[in-house]
Amino acid sequence: MTDKQVVSPLNGVTALTHLGVIKIEGDEAAKFIHGQLTQDFSLLGLDSARLAAFCSAKGRMQASFIGFKRSPNEILLVCSRDILAPTLKRLSMFVMRAKAKLSDTSDEIALYGLAGDAIQNIASHAQAAWSKADFDSKNVINLYPADGVPRQLWVAPADTPAPAGSALALEVWLWGEVRSAVATITAPVVEAFVPQMLNFESIGGVNFKKGCYPGQEVVARSQFRGTLKRRAFVVHAESAMAAGDEVFDSNGDEQPVATVVQAAPAPSGGFDAIISVQLSALEEGALRLGHMGGGELTVLPLPYALLEDL
Repeated sequence: MTDKQVVSPLNGVTALTHLGVIKIEGDEAAKFIHGQLTQDFSLLGLDSARLAAFCSAKGRMQASFIGFKRSPNEILLVCSRDILAPTLKRLSMFVMRAKAKLSDTSDEIALYGLAGDAIQNIASHAQAAWSKADFDSKNVINLYPADGVPRQLWVAPADTPAPAGSALALEVWLWGEVRSAVATITAPVVEAFVPQMLNFESIGGVNFKKGCYPGQEVVARSQFRGTLKRRAFVVHAESAMAAGDEVFDSNGDEQPVATVVQAAPAPSGGFDAIISVQLSALEEGALRLGHMGGGELTVLPLPYALLEDL
């Protein structure tokens, strides 16, 4: 069998139980969240979504979101469920007098991942990542592909029948998330990275033309002064990997040169992961999970081009 005949295991529909939803509603919902995240929500239309980060004052990512407007005065932010409660608390501290109300609506919203044959044709001219379409009460968002396989996020009220398609195991979907090289912040890596360390500026997660937000000066300085020394890459290893694991180089240095951001078992064996790694270490030689006795990591090609330093 040739490579072109290999059928990807990433095909079907799965419930995304590891994700949750923060709802922001009110006349100033867009204005409020625009001032908190790395992306532009004030000009966001109903036909697209945003990848965005919520940063600390030091520019470190406290959360990552896929956000979109369900109506002109209602915005949904999809994030990892394990950080939703503290993230909601932090965001709520900034509301003050804004006409915006934040709430956890995870139990009211159904989230599904669609891949391969299960994806819906949201518009013949709008299949790019982060494009969005609405079908009655359902919202469908195009995600970055994984190994060339198209993927979508399907969002609807909890009592809506599940989308049609063959069943897809959640762990295979999570592997596809890794292979897409679009990282999601989870509890083990909160405040570990500025957005560029996860390539967010290259995949639509940072808008350098919008106004201020927490950490904006640090994020902008990292980009415009050519000081990006760490990037995200996809790697494979035979041994298990998990978010927060440290990676070392083959020189025996005591300090880690990379951190595992996100990992999942590979259907063909071993584990794949997104790591954030020092570029100098990547150029120098082998990477190993843990110290010298750890398993060696194989760096795989990124599925998208990196935006050059400005």
